[in-house]
Amino acid sequence: MLSEDRARESVIIALDCARDEAISLADSLSGRACWVKVGMTLFYAEGPSIVSEMHRRGLKVFLDLKLHDIPFQVRGAARSASLAGADILSIHGMGSAEMVAQARAGVEEAAGHRAGQRTRLVAISVLTSMSQESLEEIGVTLPLEEEVARLAALSVGAGSDGIVCSPREASDMRCRLGEAALIVTPGVRPAGSELGDQRRVSTPASAIAAGASMLVLGRPITRAQDPAGAFEGIVRELVEG
Repeated sequence: MLSEDRARESVIIALDCARDEAISLADSLSGRACWVKVGMTLFYAEGPSIVSEMHRRGLKVFLDLKLHDIPFQVRGAARSASLAGADILSIHGMGSAEMVAQARAGVEEAAGHRAGQRTRLVAISVLTSMSQESLEEIGVTLPLEEEVARLAALSVGAGSDGIVCSPREASDMRCRLGEAALIVTPGVRPAGSELGDQRRVSTPASAIAAGASMLVLGRPITRAQDPAGAFEGIVRELVEG
């Protein structure tokens, strides 16, 4: 059970769409929601200006670029993303401890140009669209939960502020990483919603109860006939527990 303010801060709305639709959604949610997610589809089409558009509407931005490259490139990319206004930025935990450390160095550098406001980093563990079979296809033989735990420990130990994991791993991650860790969970669906391409899912209230800090929801809000009403329904669910 959360306060209403905390519930609103807990929901990140995924704007996985074109600019005009994203702006329309942002306008309808401004004053209600606190966070939006700008992913690759939107950012690659519009560039840093889309982050500024969201900020002008009073919305903070989770820039979900899933950075994964050599450490030198990731340091520069993380710095640039931070200077573009990212409030939270995603990187891939599988990129190595050195890559995560360089991403942290990049956002630390940018903080000096942002009045000391540092972009927080979250490392992708195992994508919520993946199953045990998907992992085995790419040569990962550890049980899925163990792979999530391994990447989480590596990433947070190297400087990430937290991780991205499915709601099913949130409780274990909270126990392992402690109360200060930022645990962001996609794969959240209100009861009765279609699963889409997600595999490891949970309801919003269950994900928060399990230890998630923030929830990423896309289609249940953005494809609803009344996106603002759908968002308010999720806030009520979190408040009422």
